[in-house]
Amino acid sequence: MGRSKVRDRIVETASKLFYKNGYNSTGVNEIISESGIAKATLYNHFKSKDDICIAFLDFKHAAFMEDIEAFTKDRNEGVDQILALFDYLQLFFQDSEFNGCWGIKTVAEIPQNNQKIRTVLQGQKREFLDLIIALVTKNLKIDHQEEIKTTARRIYLLYESAVVESHLHQNDWPIKEAKEVCSQIII
Repeated sequence: MGRSKVRDRIVETASKLFYKNGYNSTGVNEIISESGIAKATLYNHFKSKDDICIAFLDFKHAAFMEDIEAFTKDRNEGVDQILALFDYLQLFFQDSEFNGCWGIKTVAEIPQNNQKIRTVLQGQKREFLDLIIALVTKNLKIDHQEEIKTTARRIYLLYESAVVESHLHQNDWPIKEAKEVCSQIII
């Protein structure tokens, strides 16, 4: 098996384990065992568990951004493209493996001084916020950059809180309420 296929298998396995069980509850030996590789093979690809975690975060984030961008672009232009963020979240919530936000879960488990992982997560959240800024810019008639940013940040906060609260309550009411509040903000 090629080097990149082995790396991909390690990342996919670690991603499933980290997302399901959490970063702290998943050991390197479990990743090795579930991947069906030798310890040396893992360390040929990753220097540390933090490096595996960053690969997991990158893997989840890339798939998320690709999927949510395609989902929103598939909607009619205007408020429908913005509200589609919450429709996407509704579908994500209905997935049997939904376990909240992998980024928020991870940052809750790392020490406060772990700037390596925190910086990656902050960059990924900024990229998501940039997507929302682009949606607001394209779909709402707002002339001032500051107002665009403020509106996008509010939508971002609604989305992120809906993820956390729907996971906490194991119910989709936070998603529905966040979408309703969002519609009031953008109309």
